[in-house]
Amino acid sequence: MKTVKVCCGTGCLANGSMAVAEALEQAIEKTGAEAQVQCAVKRTGCFGLCESGPLVTILPDNIAYYRVRPSDAEEIVQKTLLAGEIIDRFLFKNEKGEKVLSQEDNPFYALQEKIALRNVGRIDPESLADYLAVGGYEALKKAITMTPEEIIKELEVSGLRGRGGAGFPTGTKWRTAASYDVFPKYVVCNGDEGDPGAFMDGSLMEGDPHSVLEGLAICALAIGAEEGYLYIRDEYIHARKSISEAIRAAEEAGILGEHVLGTDRKICFSIVRGGGAFVCGESTALMASIEGRVGEPRAKYIRSVQKGLWEQPTVLNNVETLANVPYIIAHGGAHYVSIGTEGSKGTKVFAMVGKVKRTGLVEVPMGATLRHLIFDIGGGIIGDRPFKAVQTGGPSGGCIPESMLDLPVDFDTLKQYGAMMGSGGMIVMDDRSCMVEVARYYVQFLCGESCGKCTPCREGLKQMLAILTDICEGRGRPEDPQILEALGQTMMESSLCALGKSAPNPVLTTLKYFREEYDAHILEHRCPAGVCKKLTAFRIDPDKCRGCTACAKSCPAGAISGTVKHPHSIDPDKCIVCGSCREACRFDAVMTEGRKA
Repeated sequence: MKTVKVCCGTGCLANGSMAVAEALEQAIEKTGAEAQVQCAVKRTGCFGLCESGPLVTILPDNIAYYRVRPSDAEEIVQKTLLAGEIIDRFLFKNEKGEKVLSQEDNPFYALQEKIALRNVGRIDPESLADYLAVGGYEALKKAITMTPEEIIKELEVSGLRGRGGAGFPTGTKWRTAASYDVFPKYVVCNGDEGDPGAFMDGSLMEGDPHSVLEGLAICALAIGAEEGYLYIRDEYIHARKSISEAIRAAEEAGILGEHVLGTDRKICFSIVRGGGAFVCGESTALMASIEGRVGEPRAKYIRSVQKGLWEQPTVLNNVETLANVPYIIAHGGAHYVSIGTEGSKGTKVFAMVGKVKRTGLVEVPMGATLRHLIFDIGGGIIGDRPFKAVQTGGPSGGCIPESMLDLPVDFDTLKQYGAMMGSGGMIVMDDRSCMVEVARYYVQFLCGESCGKCTPCREGLKQMLAILTDICEGRGRPEDPQILEALGQTMMESSLCALGKSAPNPVLTTLKYFREEYDAHILEHRCPAGVCKKLTAFRIDPDKCRGCTACAKSCPAGAISGTVKHPHSIDPDKCIVCGSCREACRFDAVMTEGRKA
């Protein structure tokens, strides 16, 4: 039996993978292929290599095809499924220019170790049978025969820490909630992933929803809860659909519901749509939102494990954290603790995006270096341009320069340098990224997402945004960097919740590691990266220009003139400083220079 798996993660769906799956099914039916070789098309979750989608794998031949279109379906059925012929143009090409047949030979996959993502891309997320076939719910069967103490002890041995960003020990959280002899208790899954460029949790819920439910159910057994909630970002339509179908299927099969696996234990889950605000990802704000109140954080002098939902003991875990739990129960905490670093055990999923060649989902053992992630797995910078920085940890994360590429990525190391691993967002930047504008962008995002409850965050972000905007538009003052640093320290020390406390990180790290860019903006009225329009002028170097006309064709303002094979020129009065000419030029002939605002 041959199985054709089509990636139907969000990225591939946007590229038409559903149409690819339908075209393959029609081609198989049209040619009568099932009479010659049994074939089935299976829609799976995200394969990970998003920039090369739609992705198709053919089993058991272990063939991986990339950038497949619906019009390619008949050729794939006729040549590969029926005749066993490999179609070269669909294969992945490595750095040496060699074409590789399987995912295992693709460096993007070969260098990963998957635990949380172990089933994503392998199974049909809407098929309970598929999940059961790969060992699904075996951990729950095992856990229901264990005492709560035994379950919690296994988590403590594993060293699992929360993957939502804070990195709190999961076993400790569960033990604390279990210690309160109060009923009811609640378990909550945080699926309100709101970081720009992050899609780890969304892909997990879409591609392997049962593993999240199984982890949440094991948590309920451990602390003595009967009810749970999955708080899912409102924009995650596919994730909500996938989780909803998984709950329905598990309840119909008697795995969850009033009689878990035929026992007298009750575990029922409900989905709550996110409130649409970034701050609702904060634990206390999230619980307020579930209760139907405004999603605002509160001071944590009393922890949620003691008084959370409706003032009852509540355990809140991130999607990725929960996806690790069935693996730990099935394989043992001693096995899990052997992976990773001394203080950060297991693996971590990252959403690697930006100016990196291979964007997508990546899972590696804790302690892998940034260089390994970006250059070995990610393939380096697009166009082989110089690497400039990587921003980790979402909008509240820090920007790491090239000199720190060999830092191990774990909970503790990045904190020492003003950054953080966070939930796993990773945005890669090249030499054409302006670090002042990057800081301004994240502060603007956080300014709009602050709940406004506490003065340091509300007013601090507004003042930071005003100063950074002035710097980017040529109105910067020599004292501005010092003011930004003072504001940042005040916010970190006195904000109510983690949003305000961590919000200054992009500003403080860019000031620390890229101070020369701030000086260029303020003192020289120049944006070195050529991004800030009021501080940038473009010109064409006649010695480098080949007269290829690519820049003139790309210019939306008609500001470039010249004839074929002769140097071109830019009319500064017409130029709108969009940078299209620079992106189009293959000879680095478009130069930037400063100008008075």
